[in-house]
Amino acid sequence: MPDSADMPKIVLHKASSRGYANHGWLQSYHTFSFANYHNPERIHFGALRVLNDDTIEGGMGFGTHPHDNMEIVSIPLSGELRHKDSMGNVTVIRQGEVQVMSAGTGIFHSEYNNDDTDLCKFLQIWVFPNKKNVTPRYGQMYLEGEGRRNKFQQILSPNADDDGVWIYQNAWFHLTDMDKEFWQEYKLKKAGNGVYLFVLEGDVSIAGNALQTRDGIGIWDTQEIGIMSHSPAKLLLMEVPMRL
Repeated sequence: MPDSADMPKIVLHKASSRGYANHGWLQSYHTFSFANYHNPERIHFGALRVLNDDTIEGGMGFGTHPHDNMEIVSIPLSGELRHKDSMGNVTVIRQGEVQVMSAGTGIFHSEYNNDDTDLCKFLQIWVFPNKKNVTPRYGQMYLEGEGRRNKFQQILSPNADDDGVWIYQNAWFHLTDMDKEFWQEYKLKKAGNGVYLFVLEGDVSIAGNALQTRDGIGIWDTQEIGIMSHSPAKLLLMEVPMRL
């Protein structure tokens, strides 16, 4: 038997255990403590502070509000999100794109469903930065869907010259679309990091755990992670430092 000290550490978050807020125009599920949802055992996973699964009614959205010293990532899952900020950016973020903001010394922004009738679904993710009080910045890019079929498509990194958008943190995000009964391994890029995997669709096995749609699992003290799909599956993989 392997020494328990050599075994990876794991935290499993089933979809049904997440915090939930119904604001009428907004349905939001919180993997980690957020707003009125507070769970002392779910404050963050390393540098990953917020993972919100949001659905916005047509024509509705978040009015202008502030952020500072946080890396903020938005990934639309369906529909379109209209963005406006104090840096002068006025954009629409669509399914298949990823948006990032380094809030740094402080920004104000608003986000609205760009359609008057259809729902907009997106992931709102916050990551603690490794550099504070930077000049705020904005980034957005389109992701080729075929680039993640049965492989990890990098969508975020610490490097401006690398694939995807970039943030002030030693973090790497990937998307993958897996065929049924497909196996792949992810090798961590930096010692001391952990990985949080969020199942967007499908049934998978990760580190001996069965996960379904919207389940999440955090794994650390390991160098690689194996994933087996039991149905067509879509996953978001977030590698982040475990120490702040």
